[in-house]
Amino acid sequence: MNLYPVHISNFKVDGGVMFGVVPKAIWNKKYPADENNLVTLALRSLLIEHNDRLVLIDTGWGHKQGKEFFRHVYRHGGDGLKGGIEKAGFSLDDVTDVLLTHLHADHCGGTIRLGEDQQRYLPVFPNATVWVSREQWNWGINPNIREKDALLEENILPIQQTGRLRLVTESREIIPGLQVHLVNGHTPGQLIPVIDTGDGRIIFAADLIPTKAHVPLLFNMAYDLFQLDTIREKVAFLNDAYQNGDVLFFEHDVYHECCSLKKTEKGIRPDQTFTLEAYRSGEAPL
Repeated sequence: MNLYPVHISNFKVDGGVMFGVVPKAIWNKKYPADENNLVTLALRSLLIEHNDRLVLIDTGWGHKQGKEFFRHVYRHGGDGLKGGIEKAGFSLDDVTDVLLTHLHADHCGGTIRLGEDQQRYLPVFPNATVWVSREQWNWGINPNIREKDALLEENILPIQQTGRLRLVTESREIIPGLQVHLVNGHTPGQLIPVIDTGDGRIIFAADLIPTKAHVPLLFNMAYDLFQLDTIREKVAFLNDAYQNGDVLFFEHDVYHECCSLKKTEKGIRPDQTFTLEAYRSGEAPL
């Protein structure tokens, strides 16, 4: 099994939104904001090459929306989705499976593109099966007032029209070595992938734990719909990950790609930080 991080881009959001009820005087020491109270986040996907499968976890925003849509997120840097996949040595056609942790625009928008006529919606990965949880799918096609700006029809419905949508109804293994676990605190039916590399497990933390700074139980986003569920889910994931010696892979942490965990008197906390490449090569100080 080979793993390749895909750094699509960076972007900015309000720091208070990213850390919810935690006072800025505390969170700013862990994840600093700029003079406009904005924190810089990464859009980081993951490619998994295993046997005859090439799985991509999450696809970023894509490019279907105009400048007005993106004017508050200040996208910058990164390799782009196509560029990042090519940097890993693959093409868009090589991707056999796209696993969407959930249907918020920054996680699924790159799955579908506009055709050259600017009218038709086409798959970015023409040979890929697209995996989403059934609960998140049903939630996404009937957007609520809290998430309507993140659950966009043009990102979601064309996936079904490709005929390659697969809905996951329970926590399970979807391909050998790749399990998905359902969580509901951030948005109902978010999938958290757990990858068994044969040498250890890597948890793609998605929006359950978007950055290293979000490992403590009360460091949660205001974006989370059900805060107490997020806390309960983090307790279960972090305890299990610590017991198993798992590594967290961060989708949104611009400073840290991965971390190990340690147990302290205040609970489970980040331990060593490192890149996925360092971990896989045995150079990470675990």
